[in-house]
Amino acid sequence: MGMFDSFNVSASGLTAQRLRMDLISSNIANAGTTRTPEGGPYRRKRAIFAPENIRPDYRSPMVPDRISHGTGQGVRVIKIEDDQSPFRLTYDPSHPDAIQAGPKAGYVEMPNVNVVMEMTDLISASRSYEANITMVNSARGMYNRALEIGRGTA
Repeated sequence: MGMFDSFNVSASGLTAQRLRMDLISSNIANAGTTRTPEGGPYRRKRAIFAPENIRPDYRSPMVPDRISHGTGQGVRVIKIEDDQSPFRLTYDPSHPDAIQAGPKAGYVEMPNVNVVMEMTDLISASRSYEANITMVNSARGMYNRALEIGRGTA
């Protein structure tokens, strides 16, 4: 594993978690949006992550072939998808988007955004972001210490 691979792995995590926080912010902002350009209420969005091999060609000579040491595993967003869970129904016959006829007359289809769940996801994304920053700072400290040892100033 190269010297800067740990920074690349953490950077991929920072980028992915930042996108996740942006999606959560969008979901919370649209929690009351009943009309979108596509028609119907806003659908909750979520990011789908997958591992990313930063350096697939690297193989340490110190590790036997039968052992996978997983060097360079970062993360990437492979897709942003709409949550297909059903919309919430709220009774409000005076709302301009209320259903006019049928068994659901007077009900309004509201976005499938649960603000409590979004806030929980936001805390999780924030903690993951902080963990990646801590990893960058720790690696930087180790590299600086190694340089000091190399200079003989330690």
